[in-house]
Amino acid sequence: MLLYPKQSQTHLVLIQRNSYPGVHSSQIAFPGGKVELEDESHQHTALRETHEEIGIVPHQIQVVRAFTEVYIPPSNFMVYPFMGYSLEELRFNPDPEEVAGIIEFPLRQFLDDQIATVKKMDTAYSQSIDVPAFKINDHYVWGATAMMLSELKETLKKVL
Repeated sequence: MLLYPKQSQTHLVLIQRNSYPGVHSSQIAFPGGKVELEDESHQHTALRETHEEIGIVPHQIQVVRAFTEVYIPPSNFMVYPFMGYSLEELRFNPDPEEVAGIIEFPLRQFLDDQIATVKKMDTAYSQSIDVPAFKINDHYVWGATAMMLSELKETLKKVL
C-alpha cells in the first residue's frame, strides 16, 4: 500500500493484473507477489515485488508498518501487506508481463465513504453473489484487495 504525492495531493496506487489463465487474471491489486529464496523477510518481498511490477526502487519507499495477513483461498496464498510512503512524486514503469495498467487515485477520494459499494459478481465459489467492493475510478476492487483497503481506510481515519 504505497502513498505518495502527486499534484499537491497524497495518492495511492493499485495495479490491474494482466489477463492469464488463473484465478487472479485481470484483477485489481496492490503490487506484490510470492516470496523468493533470496528474500530476507516479507517486507523485503513487498519492496522487491513493487520494484519488479511498477518500477519503484526500495530506497524510494519508507515502510511504516505491516498490516493484517490475508489468506486467499482460491489460490491458497497468504498475503503479508505493508504500508509505505514516498516523499517524492513517483514515475511508474510497469512490467508489461505482469501489469496491464496502473490505477492512481487521491487519498481524499479513497477516504470518501461513497466509494464503498456492493457488486454482483461471479467468484471462484459462487455465481451472481453480492460482493463488498470499492468503486475506484472505473474499477471495482473486491476480495483480498478490498479487505486490505478497508483496514487501510480505518487506520488512516484514526490518524487524520
